[in-house]
Amino acid sequence: MKRRKFMMFLLMMLTLSLVLSGCSFTEEASPLNPQGSVGESQLFLINLSLGIMFGVLAVVFALFFYAIIRFRRKKSDKDYPEQVEGSHKLEIIWTVIPLILITILAVPTVIYAFVLGEDLTEDPDVLLVEVVGHQYWWEFNYPQLDIYTAQDLVMPVDKTVAFKITASDVLHSFWIPGLGGKMDAIPGTENVLYYDANTTGVLKGKCVELCGQSHALMDFKAVVLEQDEFDTWVEDMKTPYPEEVENVELAEGYEIFKNNCISCHAIDATQKGIFPNLKGFANRETVAGFKDNNAEEIKAWIEDPNKMKPGVSDMPAFENVLSDEELDKLVEYLQSLD
Repeated sequence: MKRRKFMMFLLMMLTLSLVLSGCSFTEEASPLNPQGSVGESQLFLINLSLGIMFGVLAVVFALFFYAIIRFRRKKSDKDYPEQVEGSHKLEIIWTVIPLILITILAVPTVIYAFVLGEDLTEDPDVLLVEVVGHQYWWEFNYPQLDIYTAQDLVMPVDKTVAFKITASDVLHSFWIPGLGGKMDAIPGTENVLYYDANTTGVLKGKCVELCGQSHALMDFKAVVLEQDEFDTWVEDMKTPYPEEVENVELAEGYEIFKNNCISCHAIDATQKGIFPNLKGFANRETVAGFKDNNAEEIKAWIEDPNKMKPGVSDMPAFENVLSDEELDKLVEYLQSLD
């Protein structure tokens, strides 16, 4: 019996170790290593609640083991020990201490709940981004800048970015783990959230609400730039591509794009398309949100998007529509959209 209990305890500890191995304490941005004030505030609340919990556990276990050792039965004991009941002092102590601990936890929690839940979308000093969740990609619109883009959320460092979040089809959930908590994207409803980033770099973004077959593949990147780099990105995005493509090979790819793709995918960042706007496509971190942005993956995506990302029923497969040579020319043109 004791051996069985020990094995159960060992199995539980191994399982717990496996779960905790998913928690990152490295330099990579995560909820335990936030790179913005929102995440830092939320981490403070987590640490505060854990500190109180472990403090209470330590006191309870200390009293427990003290009672076991101090009042254990001795061989010389023949009768029941003296029975003592009722202590106003102890009753007051174990009533007042929990009230104090709850107050310590509740006050900052309530304060941060109002602060972090504030709607900053109307603040003129804040960058506004409208987020739309689709099966299975993310659309990012910058109404103040008249820019539509997708998959790569570009934001300046040390600046508050407010989000209006909704969905076009089913329930999604928008989350950048390294910057703060998540917010549901609900069709017909606009939820608000704000983040800020205190370091530049590329952060992971996720959909954290089961939304269909390719839910696990509905990733995006948050690209944090210095303010001058962000201004350059805005200028580049608002600069239209030439109507005529001078390079002969790219011109052939452009014609293929116009005949097969442009009805759904705009290449002008000031225009909203049905599917992801492809302005600046060559500079994006990924294809389909999770594959490296290279010619091989782009071609595989165009040939059969449902094979790469099951459930993307709205995008047709071009494997039997375009020849291998046409696909190569189309990929080459897409890689020129910087």
